[in-house]
Amino acid sequence: MPSRTVHIPTADGRADAFAAFPDDGERHPGVLMYPDGFGIRPVVREMARELAGHGYYVLAPNVFYRHGPAPVIELPAFIGDEARPGIFAELMPVIEAHTTARVLSDADAYLGFLSAQPQVGEGPFGVTGYCIGGLYAMRTAAAHPGRVAAVAAFHAPVGAAGPAVFAQLRAEAHLGHAEGDLTPEALAALNGALDAAGVTHTSEIYPGTTHGFTMSDTDAFSPAGLERHWDRLLPLLGRALGGSA
Repeated sequence: MPSRTVHIPTADGRADAFAAFPDDGERHPGVLMYPDGFGIRPVVREMARELAGHGYYVLAPNVFYRHGPAPVIELPAFIGDEARPGIFAELMPVIEAHTTARVLSDADAYLGFLSAQPQVGEGPFGVTGYCIGGLYAMRTAAAHPGRVAAVAAFHAPVGAAGPAVFAQLRAEAHLGHAEGDLTPEALAALNGALDAAGVTHTSEIYPGTTHGFTMSDTDAFSPAGLERHWDRLLPLLGRALGGSA
């Protein structure tokens, strides 16, 4: 499975990113994978390779490249409760500086990069994201309704996107929520807003999970939650992009 660090020209400089794709000489659908707030690290590379193995060119960008190459802040090998306060003290100003305007400007560059790769087919893209990256995924899909056919977000604050973003979505969506992040009442309200906007979607709470459940290098990790994530993500991409389920 070929994988490499790539550099993507943007309006504000160059974003480093991790790319993984099948080594079969064929062209495959492109998938933009937004990492969680902790950014590109071994677990994200592992997930990108896993997805690429199902027949996709996967691009995981360092969305905070304006603050330096990944990792933007020093991270322990395992992110437990005791490490989180110090990490977030450094990370929150970086996240807060990443405005919606920056998200959308960078998304143009990321999708343009995918389009230019000889290993990427001409069809529509998929976008997936984790934690804050799930919100970036939703904004990207809404801004590119003719180019993004599938969007997924996991343990992500997608409600912050709001009705105006939902109204622009044309991609089929899956939203996998941590049980600790969303009450059933909040889920019903979110799904009602998606229905009102005409979004084709599945949106569900993953039982027994807490925020960050897909990430095996954190104490939030849930093996069952990660498996359910793949069970939802792969069929979605297969339907929308024509890749392998």
